[in-house]
Amino acid sequence: MKRVLNITLGVILIISITGCKKFLSVDPPYTQDAENFFQTKEDYEKALTGAYDLLQASFLSLWIGEIASDNAIAGGESVNDSQGLHQIDNMTHGGVNNELRNILRWNYAGITRVNYIMENKDNIDFPGKGQIIAEARFLRAYYYFELVKFFGDVPLVIDKRIGIEEARQIPRSPASEVYAQIQDDLEFAASVLPWTATVKGKATKGAALALLGKAYLYQGKYAEAASTLDEVRNSGIYALISDYDQLFLAANENNSETVFDVQYTGLEGGSYGCLICLEGNAAPGFQGIRQYNGPVYGDGNSYNLPTQSLYDAFSPTDPRRDLTILDIDAFIAAQPNPESITYAVGAGGHTGYYNNKYIKRQGEIGLPDNDLTSPVNYRVIRYADVLLMAAEAHYQTGNTSTAQQLVNAVRSRAGVQGVPVSSINTIYNERRFELSGEGHRFFDLVRTGKAADYIQGFIPGKHELFPIPQVEIDLAGGNWSQNPGY
Repeated sequence: MKRVLNITLGVILIISITGCKKFLSVDPPYTQDAENFFQTKEDYEKALTGAYDLLQASFLSLWIGEIASDNAIAGGESVNDSQGLHQIDNMTHGGVNNELRNILRWNYAGITRVNYIMENKDNIDFPGKGQIIAEARFLRAYYYFELVKFFGDVPLVIDKRIGIEEARQIPRSPASEVYAQIQDDLEFAASVLPWTATVKGKATKGAALALLGKAYLYQGKYAEAASTLDEVRNSGIYALISDYDQLFLAANENNSETVFDVQYTGLEGGSYGCLICLEGNAAPGFQGIRQYNGPVYGDGNSYNLPTQSLYDAFSPTDPRRDLTILDIDAFIAAQPNPESITYAVGAGGHTGYYNNKYIKRQGEIGLPDNDLTSPVNYRVIRYADVLLMAAEAHYQTGNTSTAQQLVNAVRSRAGVQGVPVSSINTIYNERRFELSGEGHRFFDLVRTGKAADYIQGFIPGKHELFPIPQVEIDLAGGNWSQNPGY
């Protein structure tokens, strides 16, 4: 049976071929197919661009990482608006959930594009091919890391595309095997990639090491995590920028704190019919203020709204509170003409707060529909995250003095006094203060065993993982078991 270009384990991903077809288009058309595509260096470069393209799904991981936690509610126009997010918010999600299915499909689409490159890696030789392979393997590790942290055991497909019949025979691989593959890919990528990229957004040695350190941390391999993250710290490549309030502005992207960003542009429009096809970041528009008419910000869809719990967790003297969370009524009251500023409340829930890191701002608005075309990058890994991961790893291995130093470095940059790191909870709390609104909170609570303490409705033994979408189980011929409790 002829193999197809993009199959997600039994589901032919039409969007991967047609919705984003520009990444693998040829001129003139119909002169090449999937079986004879890799004939020139440019073919490999086009395929690699296609593999990067699935990073655009990051907005959905950001939403779920916040909404599933105590940091945010789903919000939106109504409880039926992106119903899957409301189910996740309420811990009532099950095997029928469009958002979770998209997480699985989109990340496997990225993996399939990488595997397409790897299957043909020996077709020809040319200068620079090693870096293309290293970048591809970084991307595969990234996509598998997203899958394993959401779903645990997942089917592991490496260096080949598969047909429908084969997809129905592949079992879910243990998470330990998935992590082993992630580690192997990242170790290879780190051994080949340079510390700095000549093209912004490309994977680097630092990005590979930082993600590898994060993978070790998620597995409780603290000594390995500390050693790997220290390589990033000791490289001399990265530094915290002085002003926290500049971190999430489009004008200040790709700075010294950037370890790896998903690059977006506001120069190409998109539609709600294919969110994975967007070239802009959907998060700021979706998280913007509904029907807002006033200064500084633009109107949006009021998704992913910070909670009172998150607001109250900050010290009032910590500048990160107001830089992370927009108190809309306080903001309006402080303006010179508050009576002229208006906004609406969605029926999907309202807290009075908005995600001030990823929000539509005047001057950062892309082409219509501008809810979907923000040029603001998604900060996948920034240096402050590396320092806090390293602090956690060092504390867990008994090196409390280094942990103390790293936590205080992050706090000092933010303009707050240092605190004694007398327990691991100090570091966990600091991660919340520094990284809230960026999509890490739920997964931090799960991996540290704290989720049931903070998330209402969280059932231990069940909600640590999300359910495998039932339609994917059915398409796999019932070959996969569902995660416990679903």
